[in-house]
Amino acid sequence: MMIDAHETLIQMVYVALFAPLLGAVFAAFFGHKQKHILIGIIPTTLLFISFLAAFVLFLDIYKTHKIIHVEFLPWIEAGDFYSSFGFMVDSISASMMLVVSFISTIVHIYSIGYMKHDKGFNRYFSYLSAFVFSMMLLVMSDNFLGLFAGWEGVGLCSYLLIGFWYQKESANFASIEAFVMNRIADLALIIGIFLIVYHCESLKYEWVFLSLQTNNFDTSLLIWIGALLFIGAMGKSAQFPFHTWLADAMEGPTPVSALIHAATMVTAGVYLLIRTHPLYEMIPDVGYFIASLGAFVAIFGASMALVNRDLKRIIAYSTLSQLGYMFVAAGLGAYYIALFHLITHAFFKSLLFLGAGNVMHAMNDKLDITKMGGLYKSLGYTMIMMSIASVALAGIYPFAGFFSKDLILEVAFSHSFILWLVLFISALFTAFYSFRLLMLVFFAPKSYEHTPHEAYPYMLFAMLPLAILSIIAGLGEVLEDFLKAYLPYALPEISHQTHILLIALTLTSVCLVALFSIIKYTKGGFGSFWEHTFIYKILFHNYYIPKLYTWLFIKPYQKCAAFLYQKIELDCIDKYVDTFAYTLKALGGKLSSIQNGSLSRMLMLMVAGLFILLVAFVSYSLWR
Repeated sequence: MMIDAHETLIQMVYVALFAPLLGAVFAAFFGHKQKHILIGIIPTTLLFISFLAAFVLFLDIYKTHKIIHVEFLPWIEAGDFYSSFGFMVDSISASMMLVVSFISTIVHIYSIGYMKHDKGFNRYFSYLSAFVFSMMLLVMSDNFLGLFAGWEGVGLCSYLLIGFWYQKESANFASIEAFVMNRIADLALIIGIFLIVYHCESLKYEWVFLSLQTNNFDTSLLIWIGALLFIGAMGKSAQFPFHTWLADAMEGPTPVSALIHAATMVTAGVYLLIRTHPLYEMIPDVGYFIASLGAFVAIFGASMALVNRDLKRIIAYSTLSQLGYMFVAAGLGAYYIALFHLITHAFFKSLLFLGAGNVMHAMNDKLDITKMGGLYKSLGYTMIMMSIASVALAGIYPFAGFFSKDLILEVAFSHSFILWLVLFISALFTAFYSFRLLMLVFFAPKSYEHTPHEAYPYMLFAMLPLAILSIIAGLGEVLEDFLKAYLPYALPEISHQTHILLIALTLTSVCLVALFSIIKYTKGGFGSFWEHTFIYKILFHNYYIPKLYTWLFIKPYQKCAAFLYQKIELDCIDKYVDTFAYTLKALGGKLSSIQNGSLSRMLMLMVAGLFILLVAFVSYSLWR
């Protein structure tokens, strides 16, 4: 009976992983066919089956705390080195599988309505399901090679989805930017994996971590490996200075943004740090650098969201800021808290993006929040759910974001007052821009003439579970206790009075800032005077970093490419090839006169040839 139960779990592993792949392949066969609703429904159904399998596995792990190992088939055998397609389901991967499959299913259901009138409907669902498969492979693999395969698959699918509307120049640029930024960081990741293979002679997580802990490797080697892996995580999770692609990725369909920001791609970097936590526990200095960078990114992203007017970009910068919180927790060794915030963030951030999709459809794809207003009348349900998500994002009790964010602030305070202060200010910024968005979109005086409309009922119904989880995910410490069992971390001891004071200070300050934002934008917001100030201009132009990158990298590259095209390709390579072709053509033209069909000319050529042969024969005979 136990064998049967174990076999069932192994089958669930295969179903959870390969059902999205089957949906992607099915939709791909109809990629250029006429749009049909079934091309959306079948991949969505398969993904729901994947979610059910992931749920079964999660329940088993939750009850038993055992680890399920599956070796699918051999992959690479070279001398003593061996790597297989193997999968491992433990508390970390089971949690990620459940979140990825759950949110992906909701995004698929939502997308059936959102992409209903798009010509690329069939192609879209193929890309989207392939995206989910790649992320599932990434989190389920039991070795670095499988992780890297899923890592690159996610990168490829993000390129296809961000540039889905490839007719737009901005979408093409955004997809290439995301792809290139990630390839730069991925080079560091693969070098780190090469170092692991060379020194540990294995790619399986368990063997690698055991080898690192028992072989007394030089600390500098561990630091190099940890730093290289972290650079890979920086690219995937859009940490500074690789952050610019994240906001530009908003050129893709809005459900894609929900999937990228909530459950896939950008959380992969945080997952990598959590998965490799035995390594980072051995190099705490690297961990502190990670935490410091995370704190900087938290306030950096939040500050840019303060003045931005683009609905989706505000939410994107919010993601950037919240990823900073996760990196702070992971860098300080609180891995279960980082994963806890990753999960709660997935619920309310995907809800925000899907709500933004409803607003976009109602506003004919306009994104400037200063030209909206009054939408609470027409989009009442969307308003309620985006309000729930915004309150959770701001970290207000008793919503999910409060519990995970409060734990990160507590950890930061126990390690460094500076880290805590930066995250505290970031939390205030978050409250301000979250309610600024709500007020300008739903409650400010309207700035349009048309009559907006609410989304389809089944799209709203798909969003409902996210709204519920944004409220209850942190209650009862159920999820927190489950994650803590596998990723133990003892919160540094601070007095109960200090703990209560920290919570009260943060919660009170956040609520006051939210109230200030509500009152200020009820009265029309800030005057135009602020738009001419130095600070506003810096924030509005994203610290001029995109322009700096254009000046430092893009323009020199364009000039170099133009020079190589003109001087090397056209003036050298093309001229050489053309000259060779023209020479052969001219020679062929001359020689073609031999084959003109004239009998007299052929006889003359035969006589001339015979004469040449006789002369050659006589010359050879005399020479001998």
